[in-house]
Amino acid sequence: MGNLYNDLAAVYEAMYHTFINYEEEYILYSDLLKKYHKSEVLEIGSGTGNLAHRFLANQFNYTGLDYSKEMIAIAQEKVPNGVFLEGDMQSFQLPAPIESALITGRTISYLLQNEAVNSTFLSIHNNLKPKGILCFDFIDANQFIPTIANGKIITHDASFKGVDYSRTSHWSLNLEGGMNMNWDATYYKKIEKEFVKIGEDKSIIRTFTLNEVEIFLDINQFEVKEVIEKPAYAFPTYVIVAQRKN
Repeated sequence: MGNLYNDLAAVYEAMYHTFINYEEEYILYSDLLKKYHKSEVLEIGSGTGNLAHRFLANQFNYTGLDYSKEMIAIAQEKVPNGVFLEGDMQSFQLPAPIESALITGRTISYLLQNEAVNSTFLSIHNNLKPKGILCFDFIDANQFIPTIANGKIITHDASFKGVDYSRTSHWSLNLEGGMNMNWDATYYKKIEKEFVKIGEDKSIIRTFTLNEVEIFLDINQFEVKEVIEKPAYAFPTYVIVAQRKN
């Protein structure tokens, strides 16, 4: 996981507000949980708490889990009544099983090895109540990988709380271990009249085919209930709703 979630946590908070509609994200996931009659939720990859306060304000029993201390610190400041745990989604243990789990923001893209994907789904299975629900989104390899076959550069400008930012992203194929990509990003902040470089983030991001996701879920005793196409900034994604079989 790159600097974006640690040294650049505050920049993440600033920029992602400009191209992710967190209210729409909340409505999508909360409607799915209500459909399956779930009021307890663990958000894996809870980040800076942009969904947390919405779940809490609507009477969900909410817990956030994140790998980054810096992200959790921002989330706890924003949502003082929220419960945020530091932990690895591949090997976590809650005090008690929960009704549902979310992996938001395409967070499974950081699970580069098959063993890591398998460990994550197993950990979630072990922390869910019987018939518990898992919802998550992932980048669709079939749609996305061909678009970056020759490399791709994207510049994103954002303003947040009166400060102007810019990010230049370079995507290129990384096929050493799967349908992955290198994501090299440079971040700038406008100081007076000029953009000044404030940091870099280099990550390897995994994309998935729908079929391989279904196989991982089946191995770990989940039944796929719904597959939803979900447009997202820069990446074509699917949302999966799966239920623990026992």
